[in-house]
Formats: sequence, C-alpha cells, structure tokens
Amino acid sequence: MKVSRLSKRRSEAHEALEHGRITKDGKPVKPGYQVKAGDVLEIHYATRFVTVRVKDVPLRMTPSVKPAELYEILDQRRDEPLEWI
Repeated sequence: MKVSRLSKRRSEAHEALEHGRITKDGKPVKPGYQVKAGDVLEIHYATRFVTVRVKDVPLRMTPSVKPAELYEILDQRRDEPLEWI
C-alpha cells in the first residue's frame, strides 16, 4: 500500500490491516496476506471507502514504478455519519 501510495506510511497500512479496515471479498485482510494482481480490495479511510483493483505488485520500488498504474479505482463513497437517537 505504501508503494502504491494508497497509504502514507507502512505503519499506517499495518494498523489499518490489524483493525480490519482493509477487506477482500467482505473479509478482513491479515497483515501477512500476499496481494496479487486482480485482487479487489475495499479500504476504509477515516471519512470514506475506496474500492480498488490491483493491477500489478512490483517486487520493489524503483524509479520506473508509477504508483497510479498499480491499481484502478472502482468505487469511492463517503462514510455515512452515525445518527444518534
């Protein structure tokens, strides 16, 4: 997630994984999961949900890797605030 810039820091991505804020097929992704090309992930940020399809997973970050080419955004929506009764 850090290489693709879907997360600012590796620690932030790890925390999101530990708290179940990144899902695949409706199930939380574990920190050790090996992301593959074709995976569809839903990421819950503080105020929005973003669904992406992974296009490529580079072995390492090099100058030729363009982060925006690593994934495709399928859906974005705002997180609905909870209404208290």
